[in-house]
Amino acid sequence: MEFDEQEELIIKALIKDPRMSDNNVGKLTGVPIRTVSRKRQKLEKEGKISYYVTVSQKVKKTARHLYIIKFKLGMTKGRILDDIKKEPHVKSIFTEMIYHSRLGEIDGHTALLMIIEAKSDTEISENFNGKILPKMLENHGKDSIFDIKTMRISDTIRNFHNYLPQINMEGGKLKKNIQLDSIHLCY
Repeated sequence: MEFDEQEELIIKALIKDPRMSDNNVGKLTGVPIRTVSRKRQKLEKEGKISYYVTVSQKVKKTARHLYIIKFKLGMTKGRILDDIKKEPHVKSIFTEMIYHSRLGEIDGHTALLMIIEAKSDTEISENFNGKILPKMLENHGKDSIFDIKTMRISDTIRNFHNYLPQINMEGGKLKKNIQLDSIHLCY
């Protein structure tokens, strides 16, 4: 994926403040406003940029645990994704409890990294062992999981390269004094 110089400036401005209007992006970057509008819409339509909203963990007072679920050899990422697509209750069962998940690989095994959140550590354990794990075994096969590791997660330090909530953010966006040239654009 490649971006031209104007697109890079637009993306950096949106990293600084995803709610920034096209007019303000143009003022900040020097890119003409119509060009900002056209390029921003194109980047969004092509799925090259996305926006996320999350409720601060400080507000929610939640506990979070990282689970690393290592599948048996032979379980591919494609198969796991196909199984998830077939699951009729993905939205109702998992959406409530799983904060974030990613596929990866450990020692040649496909792995699922999953951050689960709840009001307490006990509730996380109950939800994982009583709801999530049985559903995963039903979806992927009763012998599909090779190993599970877990750890409690505390404070967020960095998100998406640039966001350090306790250091450079204020009001849900990067502080005003953050310069565009100090924003890392990774692609």
